[in-house]
Amino acid sequence: MGSSSFLIAGTRSGCGKTTVTLGLMAALQARGETVLPFKCGPDFIDPSLHRLVTGRISRNLDPWMCGADWLRRSFFFRPAPVRVVEGVMGLFDGGRAASSEIAKILGLPVLLVLDVGSAAESVAAVLKGFETFDPELAPKAVLLNRVGSSRHLELVSDAIRRFCRTEIIGHLDRDLDFSVPGRHLGLMTGEEEPLSAAQIERLAATVARTVDLDRLLALTRCNTPPASREPDMPATPRRQGKPNAKKMAQKTRIGVGRDRAFSFCYEDNLDLLRAAGAELVFFSPVADRRLPDGLDGIYLPGGYPELYAEELAANGEMRRAIGDWCRSGRLLYAECGGLLYLGESLATAEGKTYPMAGVFPGRGQLQKKRAALGYREVRLRQNCPLGPAGTVLRGHEFHYSTLEGMAGVEPIYEIEGGGCTGFRRLATFASYVHLHFASNPASASALVEACRSRS
Repeated sequence: MGSSSFLIAGTRSGCGKTTVTLGLMAALQARGETVLPFKCGPDFIDPSLHRLVTGRISRNLDPWMCGADWLRRSFFFRPAPVRVVEGVMGLFDGGRAASSEIAKILGLPVLLVLDVGSAAESVAAVLKGFETFDPELAPKAVLLNRVGSSRHLELVSDAIRRFCRTEIIGHLDRDLDFSVPGRHLGLMTGEEEPLSAAQIERLAATVARTVDLDRLLALTRCNTPPASREPDMPATPRRQGKPNAKKMAQKTRIGVGRDRAFSFCYEDNLDLLRAAGAELVFFSPVADRRLPDGLDGIYLPGGYPELYAEELAANGEMRRAIGDWCRSGRLLYAECGGLLYLGESLATAEGKTYPMAGVFPGRGQLQKKRAALGYREVRLRQNCPLGPAGTVLRGHEFHYSTLEGMAGVEPIYEIEGGGCTGFRRLATFASYVHLHFASNPASASALVEACRSRS
């Protein structure tokens, strides 16, 4: 059965992709379509906004971290009448992780967002360049963003129709009353609910009025490959010795921190943990006073603990519970913001310092200048819950913080290109790197088995 699938690409960062994406998702939902959202690249914030608008989980599509086969299975395994993919940066930016590569892997038509602000006929030359740069990815349709007036729209449209082949399916005005609140760290996350239902409804109504949704769906109609199937799962590693039949029959309960301070976790990671036999139990380090009962392990993902440092510090019961858990030798795996929470203290960019869980001796310090950004390939220096020594995984690092006082803590990763990172204390493992378990799915099985073995 045919469905509509398309990738929303930009000519550059800042051209309005996210606004257009949220607007199209909201407008299609408002007319009764079921929209399944996706995001190119490693970003966590845009998928959370997709979920806020559609009510459905948005998954990351990243060929560098996960490979082409995983992308195809992840994308086509979940059928839906409409699948919308938000691109990253400009269409051709990013090398192997570019939106253009993802569009080719998945065979997706491209809807190009063209910012026409402060220009008129010249935008036709820009669009012409995108049509000819890679003919295989010539845009199927174009949406004109930041149109200043009816006369401006006429000038731009006439030039495009004269010199270009791409069909114009609509526009958004320059004075559009819509924006996602942000800060120096980026846009606010969906978990922080930066958009009200009324704002989303107004955006949907605007898009429905100025964009030909029927034509967009017709232009992007395609057939789902018949061989679509769920991503392969590796077998759970065998333990040495006689297995405990009762424990093997039970689900392994892993507590996952999830709230407005800790929300940066790839959904595929959670899917892989469940497929490996985990029962995920979500809890809030901000609001909950104790850990869920009966846990075999804890997964503390990244997020913005610095924005909620005062609340996290005030919740002394949870800080002590996490600290006691780790000091007792039970398993905890943390990434980025989770690593900061496990330190002695966390200082904000404004100079206020707050106590954290105290598992590691490090002192986190937020700064207004970015400290790290980029893909990372890591190799385990030793056996750990993610696999045996030598295991290779891929992920992404992005943070504004530094961590001091960790010189004596044992590193667990070697980074491609040189250097070590990641920290271990007893059975607590933490790193700034957000790993994508699909880069090595056996790691999810290893983590679940390690939790089961230590409980």
